[in-house]
Amino acid sequence: MKFGNCVQTALFSLWVHKLRSFLTALGLIIGVAAVVLVVALGTGARLKVAREIASVGSNLLLILPGATTTGGLRMGLGTAPTLTVGDARAIAREIPYVKAVAPVWGDVAQVIYGPRNWSTIVRGTTPAYQEVRHIELVSGRFFTAREGRRAAKVAVLGQTVKSRLFGARDPVGAVIRIKKQPFVVIGLMAPKGRTFGGRDQDDVVLVPLETAQRRLFGTRLPGVVKYILVAATGPDTLKPAEEEIDRHEASVKTISWLLWAIASVSLVVGGIGIMNIMLVSVTERTREIGLRMAVGARRRDILMQFLTEAVVLSLAGGLIGMGLGVAAAQILARLMDWPVVTSYLVGLLALLISGAVGVFFGFFPAHQASRLNPIDTLRYE
Repeated sequence: MKFGNCVQTALFSLWVHKLRSFLTALGLIIGVAAVVLVVALGTGARLKVAREIASVGSNLLLILPGATTTGGLRMGLGTAPTLTVGDARAIAREIPYVKAVAPVWGDVAQVIYGPRNWSTIVRGTTPAYQEVRHIELVSGRFFTAREGRRAAKVAVLGQTVKSRLFGARDPVGAVIRIKKQPFVVIGLMAPKGRTFGGRDQDDVVLVPLETAQRRLFGTRLPGVVKYILVAATGPDTLKPAEEEIDRHEASVKTISWLLWAIASVSLVVGGIGIMNIMLVSVTERTREIGLRMAVGARRRDILMQFLTEAVVLSLAGGLIGMGLGVAAAQILARLMDWPVVTSYLVGLLALLISGAVGVFFGFFPAHQASRLNPIDTLRYE
């Protein structure tokens, strides 16, 4: 029997029993969809982690002050006013592998422009913050050390704050109010997106450190800062950053392996389903097999016919599963704001897996059909 005739016969047989064919391929559909989803989400997760690390800085170190004790209760890390601007200067001066240091002091405040207002983080810092956090500007400029020394009322906006207050227009040159005080917008930062934990890095206003300390939030002690950001000369000199990266990567790998396990089980279940239904089909079509042999069909023709049916069924399930996997990945990407990466290689991999499952689990039923005795098959009721 020619291969084209085998495919035509297989398609006709599967179409006659449409519901049974669909239920048989359902496990394989789920398995292939899971494979596509695993690859898309896993690649997207690595991309998201890489973007977050790049936006924060792979050589970044956060220095927090110690903890205080109030009424016998030890408060959280960062509650003791032990870090100062002097500490930041000493770190920059005395530690050779440090590239830039930026002390930070700030709080949440209401920002107003005309009839619009928005509650955001107002962060006081130094010009070194731009280098430490790899900040790019789409318009305007960053504030200078001289503006910091005189506590100038100037501000650099994040994209979220700009959208809430100004819409599509460029805010540079406009006057906003922070805690009822006028500030001139001198710069607009390029978008950074959300962190791995979901925090919006663009929902921020940057002002000079001295401005935040003297004019906006005040300080209990002169020169005290909430934390200090340190940029090392390279990732190799900053082991804590590497450990944090490893922690994120370990989480992504754990999730990926779990999804791969689910996908593998689904593929095995789908393959077993194909084998069982094909065995039932062999039993139901025993007289048909006998008639084919009586008119000249060889054993290898019978083997090829049933094996083709199994492969066609598995490939059809693979195509449907691939479509469902891509659709599910796109839906999750929109709902969770999560990047997904799909490619033709993933689709080819899914089809190869489904075809291999069809051959592996379809061979035994096909072999059983080809070994039937022609005389016994003609007598079968």
